[in-house]
Amino acid sequence: MNPIQFNNKNDLQVYPRDINRDIKLLESAGCDFLFHPSETEMYPEPVNEVFDFGNLDNVMEGLFRPGHFNGVAVVVKKLFEILKPDRAYFGLKDYQQLVIIHKVVSDFKLSVEIVPCSTVREEDGLAMSSRNQLLSKTERMQATMIYEALKMVKIQSGYLTINEIKRLIENLFLKTKTTKLEYFEIVDMYTLKPLTTWAQSSNVIACIAVYVGNVRLIDNIILFS
Repeated sequence: MNPIQFNNKNDLQVYPRDINRDIKLLESAGCDFLFHPSETEMYPEPVNEVFDFGNLDNVMEGLFRPGHFNGVAVVVKKLFEILKPDRAYFGLKDYQQLVIIHKVVSDFKLSVEIVPCSTVREEDGLAMSSRNQLLSKTERMQATMIYEALKMVKIQSGYLTINEIKRLIENLFLKTKTTKLEYFEIVDMYTLKPLTTWAQSSNVIACIAVYVGNVRLIDNIILFS
């Protein structure tokens, strides 16, 4: 657990943690080594390092979670420098994070290959996440709306305008009492710049953040690439 990437202290306190379960899963996957340092080992002194991500952290997660990506970059850079891995694997579900880590590796000329991994989903489409454990039974059912909405966006992309699609998604989540749309953006996959027309980019991804009850979930879907 990396406390400096949590801009919300309550989010850190309730975030699901089960190291024993994680160890068993790693063993079943044939893992040879587990690096599990304590907070004091990773941060013996106050963290003062500040990264420049350009405009990559000025949208979506960066707007609603100030300081989050700086915390992510601090710990990821530390891990790469300590472990010196050949490859590091990051899920596409946290797409903005993936783009920012690519920038950190490039800016600091770190010799590690960043390997994107497809989002793993439950049978009903909900993206797998530790936060899913915090959902009530009713909320868990409502959460399936997120991926259903993204699939609808992919179908409508190119037929409706971007503004029409954004209004469609906003209205969809207004219809339920248990969900609250925090943001929905259609952006360029490399710059993360929000688009207003389809002609602005040929590499396009739709990203979403939704509160289901008190649980914040994110997801995305590639529209064009």
